[in-house]
Amino acid sequence: MKTLIKNAQVVLPKEIAQVSVLIEDDKIAAIDPSIATTADEVVDAEGLHLIPGVIDDQVHFREPGLTHKEDLTHASRACAAGGVTTFLEMPNTIPNAITQELLEDKLALGAQNSMVNYGFYIGATPENAEELSRAHRTPGIKIFIGSSTGNLLVDEQEALERIFALTTLPITAHCEDETTVRANKEKYAGTTDVRDHSRIRDYEAAVIATRRAIDLAQRHNHRFHVLHVSTGIEADFLGDFGGLITAEACPHHLFFNVDDYDRLGNLIQMNPSIKHAEDNAKLWEALHAGRIQVIATDHAPHTLEEKAQGYPASPSGLPAVENSLALILNEVNQGNCTLQQVVSWMCDAPARVWDIVNKGRIEVGYDADLALVDMNLRKEIRNEDQQTKCKWSPWNGVTLQGWAVRTYVMGTEVYRDGQLKLDHRGQEAQYDHARGGFWATQD
Repeated sequence: MKTLIKNAQVVLPKEIAQVSVLIEDDKIAAIDPSIATTADEVVDAEGLHLIPGVIDDQVHFREPGLTHKEDLTHASRACAAGGVTTFLEMPNTIPNAITQELLEDKLALGAQNSMVNYGFYIGATPENAEELSRAHRTPGIKIFIGSSTGNLLVDEQEALERIFALTTLPITAHCEDETTVRANKEKYAGTTDVRDHSRIRDYEAAVIATRRAIDLAQRHNHRFHVLHVSTGIEADFLGDFGGLITAEACPHHLFFNVDDYDRLGNLIQMNPSIKHAEDNAKLWEALHAGRIQVIATDHAPHTLEEKAQGYPASPSGLPAVENSLALILNEVNQGNCTLQQVVSWMCDAPARVWDIVNKGRIEVGYDADLALVDMNLRKEIRNEDQQTKCKWSPWNGVTLQGWAVRTYVMGTEVYRDGQLKLDHRGQEAQYDHARGGFWATQD
């Protein structure tokens, strides 16, 4: 099957150019092919931009064990509708994915149920370092240094040292200092005010844990990725670690702050917590400076009934995967970043951080994971239109300019103008952890 996409403004690794892109089966076969090239389908993309499919490297799709909130079928449909062609999912499902056998079970679920490409992290516990040292078919290891479920909390220094010393896969972590959080919970015991969530999971909790993880990575010379940076303090001390340490920000920490609790309440209760307006600005500054390399969602849905429980019974987490690209494209239209930066933050950088082979760029030989976006399209986010199983968004009622209108996964069109190809199945992401990581592969 050959598909020729013509007349789009194509975001290439080093420029934006109006060129044709030829897809043959699941690969990008040619860029600006001969005018005589024939194809089974010709797509006239006049007025649109063609970008690589988004790679969301931090999602919680709740399968197995919590599928009343979300599942791979609904979540991957949300991905396709939002221009996301690959996701990497966290291990805190039920059971926790802490062995190769349990990881294989999740991979089988992905093959059966996911509409887009998929990968699954293996989770660290205080006792499974040897299991982690043998893990494969995974982007890397996830540690919960605070805010855990099941037996995933790894807070003791000896256990953390063992994991960093005995394993070779890239490591990522939820960084909030458990001792600080527990002390703050005692201080605010009895509170029913969700605003106190940002006082309990405060700056100190985030900064202590992030500094601790960076120290471990540097001493053990172990690649490490800082998830969901939430404070300007962290943004300031992140920097050029020679590719050893990378970091990411999430839309809720880029766009929401404590002033939004009055309007949105428990809907924006998150771990790490929402901080202040100056932190929003610092995170954007760090993205522009290259100290933070990735934007990912931490898509973590709960039902509206669960979120409506009084604090602190209400769970932390919100859905975002369907709207994340549009949120950042809207920033392009407002002049706050460029389309090339969006592609770097959401497509190219996550592929390189996690050594994902042949994804994240529009380049000959790369997988044909692509999104056609209309930078002029204005559309309102509405709960009732969401593909996610929880059927709500904290951005409900917000109008954004710039949306994915067609999405291709491994050469197959899976989404077009509101319609999904429901019988499509994605493929397992492939990794090459020997190739040197994010910075070593830059050109």
